[in-house]
Amino acid sequence: MRKAPARKAPARSAPSRKAPAAAPTRIGVVATPRRRLVALLVLMALALGVIFVRLVDVQAVEGNHYEALAMAQRVRSVSLAAERGSIFDRNGHDLALSVPQHTIYADPRVVKDPARYARKLAPIVHVDRAKLRALLAKPKTAFVYVARKVDDDTAAKVKKLALPGVGSVAESERFYPGGALAGPILGFVGTDNNGLGGLEAGFENTLRGRPGRIVAEQDPNGREIPATQRIDDPAKRGGDLVLTLDQSLQFEVEKQLTAQVNSVGARGGIAIVADVKTGDVLAMASVDGGSGKGTARLAPATESNRPLTTVYEPGSTAKVITVGAALETGKVQPTTSFWVPWQLQISDRLFKDAEQHSEASWTVSDIVRESSNVGVIKIASSLGKENLDKYQRAFGFGSKTAINFPAESPGIMKNVADYVPSDMGSIPIGYTTAVTPMQMLDVFTTVANGGVSRPPRLVAATIGSDGTRHDLPPKRGRRIVSATTAAELNQMLRGVVTGGTGESAKISGYTVAGKTGTSRKPPYEPTPRYMASFAGFAPAEAPRLAAIVVIDQPGTSNNQYFGGTVAAPLFSTIMQYALRLEHVPPTTMMDAKPTSPGPTGGGGGSTQPSPGVAVAGPAPIAVRPTGILVQPVP
Repeated sequence: MRKAPARKAPARSAPSRKAPAAAPTRIGVVATPRRRLVALLVLMALALGVIFVRLVDVQAVEGNHYEALAMAQRVRSVSLAAERGSIFDRNGHDLALSVPQHTIYADPRVVKDPARYARKLAPIVHVDRAKLRALLAKPKTAFVYVARKVDDDTAAKVKKLALPGVGSVAESERFYPGGALAGPILGFVGTDNNGLGGLEAGFENTLRGRPGRIVAEQDPNGREIPATQRIDDPAKRGGDLVLTLDQSLQFEVEKQLTAQVNSVGARGGIAIVADVKTGDVLAMASVDGGSGKGTARLAPATESNRPLTTVYEPGSTAKVITVGAALETGKVQPTTSFWVPWQLQISDRLFKDAEQHSEASWTVSDIVRESSNVGVIKIASSLGKENLDKYQRAFGFGSKTAINFPAESPGIMKNVADYVPSDMGSIPIGYTTAVTPMQMLDVFTTVANGGVSRPPRLVAATIGSDGTRHDLPPKRGRRIVSATTAAELNQMLRGVVTGGTGESAKISGYTVAGKTGTSRKPPYEPTPRYMASFAGFAPAEAPRLAAIVVIDQPGTSNNQYFGGTVAAPLFSTIMQYALRLEHVPPTTMMDAKPTSPGPTGGGGGSTQPSPGVAVAGPAPIAVRPTGILVQPVP
């Protein structure tokens, strides 16, 4: 039997190496370098897009906001104060000017140790250390004042400390070379040099100028970066004022007024001197009486300018209007006679002359010279209330003067419709109506100027920041009474000085015309208090200057409270100085003659009296009444 052939084992081939199976991948993602690069580019593009959008937002949309933040951190801006204009008298003498000073400031954001800063700065700038420390401890505040308007030496000491965040800037301080001279007229300024009173406030727009700005950059430590400071907006200096005041005369009037207020123990005093031809106020003074004799002082700049802001019942000086109105309307003439008793009852009020005298016939000139209340009331009765009111307003009562001073008063007047019967007794002799001293002086200036008003002024010119002078011409006046009426009043007022109640107003070498006034201050009882005054002008033949003196509440001992004894002598003193200062030549001194032989019984040389006026009666007693109002009889 055949054997099956032996089966050979299959030959083994060499094992072949197969590539390992690829790792499983996510569906749809091909893991190739190319694709990875694309993905990276997309991510970068998206990131750059976001950055681009943010960049556009920062630079374009909110660029101004971020620029402002950066500037606030790096740039410091300080206001550059404008130099305030000066005030001069009519001759160019300085009355008010600005002096360069330094203002110390700080940036609390830079101050790391407020206590140390305060300890070093306080003794130099003379401020309270605790307050300064609190001021500097405000990290969110960029600017605070350390000290305002310090001198060069103080500023140099502060600079030497080299404190980061502390610096200085130029600033001016108001200075008045004359001290209290003309203080209430000039007024005063605040810390920021803004006018707060007087002409400083009234002419604020002219004087203040326009402030500028200084800009500089600083490093993170608050130190100024060199060569970066610049004036971003230069300051413009204010304009100047040229006043009508005369410094020399102002000083003399204030000195003499202070001495008189001291002498008579008065509560205060006012005096004004004006040029009749131009209306220029050459001197205007106010004095406070203080607590008693010897304590009078010039009114400070912070007080109101009383010659223009304070009113009083003028008393007998206002009789000039009553008499002038009667002359102008033809109701009386200087020689017209009236039967004048020493007292007169009108409704519920009794009016008296200052001293008792016999009933007698007095001419209008006599009535003015002797300042008879009863005589003037009788003149007013022929005039009527409408004419009385008309001429008081025409002479300036009830209206502000042309000066238009800050807080100036127009005075107080009753409307004719509101008159009561006794008003025709009080108003003609200077009661019930209240005026400023300047308004009262204007009456006499008008008479001195031939019946034409002469509006007063205090400012003669302004000077612009470029140095150009702009004159302010005097305002045109208007005719109030005729030249004839003014001349008749002039003559009567001369008689007051040469032989009447105002003899103490005489000036050697000059003729003087004027009127006394003595009025009670309200409340009239129980203790009488008085306002004593005198107003007038000189030389009477060709008037150049007019003046008024008002003494507020002089002492009543020895009858030293009448206008003729308290105010008239001071008028003489200051007017004499003013006439010489103005180089007004003396005139031959001749006593004015009365227009009639004087108060006499039975006519005594008087011309034909007005109809219905009695002329017979006993001879009067020689008196010098100044006119005092007596309140209603119980």
